[in-house]
Amino acid sequence: MLVLLPPSEGKAASGDGTPVALDGLSLAGLTAARAEVLEALVSLCRGDEDVAAEVLGLSPGLRGEVARNASLPTAGALPTGQVYTGVLFDNLGLATLDEAAYGRAERSLLVFSGLWGAVRIGDRIPPYRCSMGVKLPGPGALGAYWRRAMADVLPEAADGLVLDLRSSAYAAAWKPAGEVVSRTATVRVLQERDGRRTVVSHFNKATKGRLVRDLLVAGAEPKTPGELLDALTGLGHRVEVAAEGTARKPWQLDVVVTEVH
Repeated sequence: MLVLLPPSEGKAASGDGTPVALDGLSLAGLTAARAEVLEALVSLCRGDEDVAAEVLGLSPGLRGEVARNASLPTAGALPTGQVYTGVLFDNLGLATLDEAAYGRAERSLLVFSGLWGAVRIGDRIPPYRCSMGVKLPGPGALGAYWRRAMADVLPEAADGLVLDLRSSAYAAAWKPAGEVVSRTATVRVLQERDGRRTVVSHFNKATKGRLVRDLLVAGAEPKTPGELLDALTGLGHRVEVAAEGTARKPWQLDVVVTEVH
């Protein structure tokens, strides 16, 4: 099973130890693309601060991120799983997994990134600021840039069930194609109250984090969307098939909750 996750805007304040080694990251086929995006981002942030802040969409309170990006080549790195601190990762709780569950997380989780393309949770990267919606001088719009770079790399990693939990901006960076589509499942979180269902926005991240954690802790290894449905149901989640997959469209599963937290 390969689980595709979005990153989070919230990140660790700083890394420690040695700087990032691009040739040591997973998905080696992305090394050249990562080097190009990193160079473009650092160059931007070592120039005019106002221009960099505008390109990166930074508010006045986040202007310090420009200087942090400028020092990325020498900044201390952390395992990816420790860099992201947002709602999804808080509820995933990687730090509290036992050794076996964490090993499964290292093998199955892939976090998408505007700067790195996609990395595994054990890959060491420095905290940074660069969303997938950015248009960098040189590489251009990062969604389209990474879509080209990942076209031949990602299918090699997606050799079983693909559970796609990415937000739309990061989903644009790679879309399953060919036979991968029929074994891909996306998840929508719905809240049911007084007989009505509404799409959950902010708290869908928390629910998705808990779903992944439950699968990792249980040692569940579903191989098809149908097996995933059974696994999540068996773990106490209320899951329904909103749309069965076809040769062109992934399966869509709805997770129905009565409370959001």
